[in-house]
Order: sequence, then structure tokens, then C-alpha cells
Amino acid sequence: MKAEDCIFFQLSKASQAGTRFWLQKVSGLKLTAVQGMVIRFLYDEDRVASNDLGRKINIDSATLTGILDRLEAGGLIERRQNPDDRRCIRIHLTGKGRMTGERVARLMEEANTEFLYGFNECEVVALRGLLSKVRQSR
Repeated sequence: MKAEDCIFFQLSKASQAGTRFWLQKVSGLKLTAVQGMVIRFLYDEDRVASNDLGRKINIDSATLTGILDRLEAGGLIERRQNPDDRRCIRIHLTGKGRMTGERVARLMEEANTEFLYGFNECEVVALRGLLSKVRQSR
């Protein structure tokens, strides 16, 4: 097998292409690709416990802490203790964070359409299904 045919090489290059494309979309909002994803998840489910957010996005707690630190410094989120469980920290979007989340949601729709341009509907469904299967099986 040639190195270019290795599934790990192909997945790595596909991931890099997707990340680069997404970064171009969110960089105008002064966000990294991962920060854009975190904001998007929070836009869908605000006031989520930080450990639940990390599980949803599949980011370890140390990495998520750094991302949240930067988002908090940018005025996009606030960390608040859960009054029912003081060990639990909930992540809240600020007003600025909600506006940014709305913009990120629109950008995500546009970016998905643009990135998948040239794929027919069956190919898009197949690609999403295969990627999901890879993520779930490993």
C-alpha cells in the first residue's frame, strides 16, 4: 500500500482541510476553529455543565479549560457555580456570546453547504454516516 492510500493519512488530510476551511469562516469573528465549535454547541445548549460540554465536544478537561479561559477573556462566556451543586461549573453565554453564537450558527450552515459543494445528496448522507461510524467505533 502506498502511504497516500493509508486511511489514517486520508483521514488526517481530510480533517486538516475541514479545519482550515472552518477556520477561514470563523476567523473574522476572532475565533479559532475549536472556539467556533464550542460557541456553536453553547448556542444550542447554553448553561451547560463544563464536564458535559467536554463530553459532547469530545475535548479533555485541560484543553477545554484553556478554550474557556480565552472565551471568557473575550467576553463571550461566563463560568458560574451551580447553586444546587457547588462542585459543578456551568458555562453561560454572555449577550456578546449569544450574538456571536447566532453568527457562528449562520456561518456553519453556509460553510457546510460550501464545503460539500460538488457532492450530491446521497454522497453527503453517505459521508456523514461513514464519519459517524468511524467516530463511534473508535
